[in-house]
Amino acid sequence: MLAATEVEMGLERRAYARVGLLGNPSDVYNGKALSFTIADFSATVRLRPSPELLIQPHPHHDLIAFPSLTHLAGLSGSSAIVCAALNCLLDFYDVRHLIKVELRPNLILDAEKELGIVAGLQDRVAQVYGGLVYMDFSKEQMDKLGHGIYRPLDVNLLPPLYLIYAENPSDSGKVHSTVRQRWLNGDEFIISCMKEVAQLALDGHRALLQKDYTQLARLMNRNFDLRSCDCREMFGDDVLGSVNIKMVEVARSVGVSSKFTGSGGAVVALCPDGEAQAELLHKACQEAGFVVQQIKVAPSVLSDEELTSLSIC
Repeated sequence: MLAATEVEMGLERRAYARVGLLGNPSDVYNGKALSFTIADFSATVRLRPSPELLIQPHPHHDLIAFPSLTHLAGLSGSSAIVCAALNCLLDFYDVRHLIKVELRPNLILDAEKELGIVAGLQDRVAQVYGGLVYMDFSKEQMDKLGHGIYRPLDVNLLPPLYLIYAENPSDSGKVHSTVRQRWLNGDEFIISCMKEVAQLALDGHRALLQKDYTQLARLMNRNFDLRSCDCREMFGDDVLGSVNIKMVEVARSVGVSSKFTGSGGAVVALCPDGEAQAELLHKACQEAGFVVQQIKVAPSVLSDEELTSLSIC
């Protein structure tokens, strides 16, 4: 329970950005995912008592003027913002124990759906749990439980990983594609690709437990190839974005395994040959005009009581 002074003065909660290590984008297609949160990027929400509802923008990071309707509608980091806001409300009203951890990602996604945001549960699960999480969104489990099976893992299972991004991206790819509708229509090509992408997350889970990072590197490359090369018909370059693809190509030019962290905008990379290869990655990214930094994984944000309460299925 919160101290009275914290309730009176207000409270602050943070939700971290997530990296989809394996399984993207099968979480929207009854698939599986392996994701973790990173400490260097986050959304913060502050809540304080007020006689009226007031949403106060950050003086520097939250825009109040937009050059177009497209920029206004593009709520970047929406899942982290809503997750942080939910955590504020859970603690402010002291109801955290009344709402199952497994159901909180659904609440966040439902709030975003009201804004017209099309997404899956993966980001929300990673941000609610924090740390490293394996997720199974199979139809059987979703229909039975109303949510997937989520297993927190030890973040120390992860090898050193790197984040690559463009400081001033000019092309982040288009938002829409026909993949979802084709999947709903029973397109065998799309269904088979998504099944293989989901299998990568399962195989990656096993590779992490065995600390088989050579296998993990192969799986990461295959995840990107399925999404954009061997199965380029699924999404195509217009959706993926040329800058996003270029970041992967630069990493691979020095033998580094790489894939998107999500739908684009950044790339997660693994150097299977160690620090010498990481130096080559830094040089290649610098020459290409990209930023690269080693990832600091954020730990689990769940309390001991919440971890104990997780469903065992």
